[in-house]
Amino acid sequence: MNNTFLARLDWRFATKKFDATKKLTSETLAEILRAVRFAPTSYGLQPYHVFVVTDPDLRAKLRAVSYDQAQVTDGAVLLVYCARTDLRARVDGLFDLMSGGDANILSQFAGYKGMMEGTMDAHMASNNAFAWASKQAYIGLGFGLAAAAELGVDACPMEGFLPGEVDKILDLPPHMKSVAYTALGYRASEPEHEKVRFPESDLFTMR
Repeated sequence: MNNTFLARLDWRFATKKFDATKKLTSETLAEILRAVRFAPTSYGLQPYHVFVVTDPDLRAKLRAVSYDQAQVTDGAVLLVYCARTDLRARVDGLFDLMSGGDANILSQFAGYKGMMEGTMDAHMASNNAFAWASKQAYIGLGFGLAAAAELGVDACPMEGFLPGEVDKILDLPPHMKSVAYTALGYRASEPEHEKVRFPESDLFTMR
């Protein structure tokens, strides 16, 4: 069987019922997280953080503020995507990585860094930082879903939770806010209904 993502588009679905007895191997989880890490983001800034939650007690607390959705506890792993709004610090961190801490190399990036700082300042000034960072987090989430499908791992992306309560449970710092989950694991049963999608004519316009 061809296990590429494109070949598995019909196979994957937003799994609601996981087999709680089945676990992910550490190697499989690492591959999914690698996809999230290498997802493209604006400027390569990756303004998000992902909590990889396996602790049963912590997941039970999260389920209580997630409308009692069983995926939170019955999947093998719960990924909690959080947007970061410390954008200036993120720019500094990126250029430290790019330069290896070498002042001479860093000086060569001065113009590019200044442009990025201006852009981030504009996001902050317009109160757009969280919305912008959330969009970037969803790119990482999408890459994680694609990797999971290719590896034969079931997944359920979720927004049904109380963000403020999740932030408290995870003890998030002020510059982070939760935006989405992905429950990972293995389905307890096959989908009850065929997948439904709008036709190409509804979604695409060729010009």
